[in-house]
Amino acid sequence: MTLPSLRKLEKDLGVNKTTLHNWKKTRPKLFNFILESYKQKELLNKNLQIMIKHKNKLEEEINYIKSKMH
Repeated sequence: MTLPSLRKLEKDLGVNKTTLHNWKKTRPKLFNFILESYKQKELLNKNLQIMIKHKNKLEEEINYIKSKMH
């Protein structure tokens, strides 16, 4: 898992780099919470992609079996 870049954080949160650096120094719990949220989002996205691939394979298998039955 990769941490989001400062540019991505700036864009997503609507703050500038200075604010992010200040949060990192003065509000480390908030800053870490934000980073952990991005990690969880990345994990959820990966799980969703795996589930979509699995669904597609199941649909292919079902269609193959249907075609053999006819």
